[in-house]
Amino acid sequence: MTNKTHPEYAALLLRLTLGIAFLAHAGLKVFVFGIDGTVGFFQSIGYPAALAYATIAAETAGGVLLILGLYTRWISIALIPVLIGAAQVHWANGWMFSAEGGGWEYPVFWAMMMAVQALLGDGAHAVSSIVASRDDEAAAA
Repeated sequence: MTNKTHPEYAALLLRLTLGIAFLAHAGLKVFVFGIDGTVGFFQSIGYPAALAYATIAAETAGGVLLILGLYTRWISIALIPVLIGAAQVHWANGWMFSAEGGGWEYPVFWAMMMAVQALLGDGAHAVSSIVASRDDEAAAA
């Protein structure tokens, strides 16, 4: 019987969507709010300045690695705390993200999607799969 659900393409679509979303959010922090503005916001809510830099770096590197399909499971797990931190920032605004200041609904949903990605793995067209297949071919030769 043929598998017609194509989970490898579902994982690919999710991986690309999450990676692009992380790059977009990092870009927002850098190009719209500015790094100084982002650092100032983090400090205004009681977070250390270093956490703003770490968040931008994690979102940027994580987004690129997800798009490429490198270390997908580990990157997905590693980015969940970033999203939990975002949910904490929005907690007082209520559940719906459409609330003024944004609620916690979206970051929690996004964190759950990262857990799903970690469970699914790389999916189709991942760089890690290409490298692994070349290693297998080299070992067989």
